[in-house]
Amino acid sequence: MSRYVIQGGRPLNGTVTISGAKNAAVAILPAALLVDGVCRIEHVPDISDVRIMLDILRGLGALARREEDGTVVIDATNVRDASPDPALVEQMRASYYLMGVLLGRFGRAHVALPGGCNFASRPIDQHIKGFAALGAEVEETEEYVQMHPGPSGLHGNRISLDVVSVGATVNIMIAASRIPGQTIIENAAKEPHIVDLANFLNTMGARISGAGTDTVKIWGVQSLRGNTYAIIPDQIEAGTYLAAVAATGGNVLVKNVIPKHMSCITSKLAEMGAEILNYDDAIRIRCGARLHHATVKTRVYPGFPTDMQAQICVCMVLASGVSRLTESVYETRFFGYVSELERMGADVQITGKTAIITGVEALAGATVDAHDLRAGAALVIAGLAAQGSTIVKDCHYIERGYERLVEKFRGLGADIRRIEG
Repeated sequence: MSRYVIQGGRPLNGTVTISGAKNAAVAILPAALLVDGVCRIEHVPDISDVRIMLDILRGLGALARREEDGTVVIDATNVRDASPDPALVEQMRASYYLMGVLLGRFGRAHVALPGGCNFASRPIDQHIKGFAALGAEVEETEEYVQMHPGPSGLHGNRISLDVVSVGATVNIMIAASRIPGQTIIENAAKEPHIVDLANFLNTMGARISGAGTDTVKIWGVQSLRGNTYAIIPDQIEAGTYLAAVAATGGNVLVKNVIPKHMSCITSKLAEMGAEILNYDDAIRIRCGARLHHATVKTRVYPGFPTDMQAQICVCMVLASGVSRLTESVYETRFFGYVSELERMGADVQITGKTAIITGVEALAGATVDAHDLRAGAALVIAGLAAQGSTIVKDCHYIERGYERLVEKFRGLGADIRRIEG
């Protein structure tokens, strides 16, 4: 069992550089299977989810290697298998993108149901709806999804999602890029990593327009060609470091960001009292006084992201007054970390989808469990801000989405170390 040991109570100062976006990487890497030739994908974060995805691609017959500068090179020319290893698929949520990839490349797929962080029920009904609209016959069991062309073959179609779904938007977009005809996705998700995926596919020869709006149009092409592409910076990693400075105090320059992608987070931190300075590709945050209470409701992009809910909660726990935090995407997400914060002295009352947070002067170090990726990141922030020693157990969850987290926080003056065993 791996764990982080943190001696808290130190402000953070210095510079931190943000890695490539996890949510973009885990969609773009499998999408490389659609390409005839070699893809060079730059700024790929070295995190466990990426390593698992590369193992899945190798198991399917792709050549995949990581270079020293963070570039991943993938050659999927010899991939013939449409059934990825279930043991690997079950280790990560984003493995469901293989369904769209394999349907688009081979016209068939047999993919185990995905695993990943278990903080909420996350059905794939909108994915299945999209695949069926594209002409696939879909068999879904408790263990796998199997698809093959229906009587009319695979074809483009108009698909209106019942709810805004990032995963379904990505999966349909990937599949449709190689399926004949025009596909239109209505009520599409608009997150930055969806735009990044569309840009990657277009760089390889796809025809996709409207990514980043609620209507995405895809014209299927016969083939995609190899090329080079650089992944965008990670919005949530950047937000996590910004929240950490807000909670602990300090002065940090966060480099390699797209400030426009961050405005939903930085505007709320500024409202709570942090000083935010935006540059072309960096953000400086200064925080020396106690934060103010706030009201936050998570929403789909460009609203406040659900993946930052736990981190902003820590800031609210330490802020003056009473804050309200409402989760509108995954309503059970509070239960992954609130009880752990309460061990450290937090005062949080949950009523339905809303947490009522009465700010405390300080948190006390404790031994806590990281139950999922973002909950674990929040507990690290709490440990950095707390008085005394905090142990965050099961830190492998955190390493699914954060590259060199211990090294980066230590570079900002934090007392944090990783212990195995």
